[in-house]
Amino acid sequence: MNSFNRNEVERIFSSAPFTADMGLELVAIEAGECRSRLVLASRHLQQDGFVHFGVQATLADHTAGAAGASMAKPGQIVLTSDFSLKLLRSARGTRLECIATVLKAGSSLTVVESEVFCGIDEDMRLVSKATVTLAVVSPRDAADTRPV
Repeated sequence: MNSFNRNEVERIFSSAPFTADMGLELVAIEAGECRSRLVLASRHLQQDGFVHFGVQATLADHTAGAAGASMAKPGQIVLTSDFSLKLLRSARGTRLECIATVLKAGSSLTVVESEVFCGIDEDMRLVSKATVTLAVVSPRDAADTRPV
């Protein structure tokens, strides 16, 4: 498959204030795969000095969304509908890296696997793994005009 929705992947990384505030960076995209990186700071750690579950979850989810979006048709977006993260070992290091791969791209649901690595320089270890199911929708389907 040679073509993919590069514009939507780039939009996902350039337009999400929360992940931008975290410092999440897009590293590479291909059809059905996305790679991201997060340089760790003290704000990403929990009380015992390990990378917080929520940081790993956000990295895995956002990168999975971008991988899924790469397979969406122009004009479609993806929204997480189910998410499961397994912590495999304590995460400590200078950065996180995530590789998200589409397992099945469908017309209404897409399933993606994210692997999160943590470490220093060339010593990166798999620390968590997520399975993410994405709903494929048009933006008008996703808009909720009800007041909060």
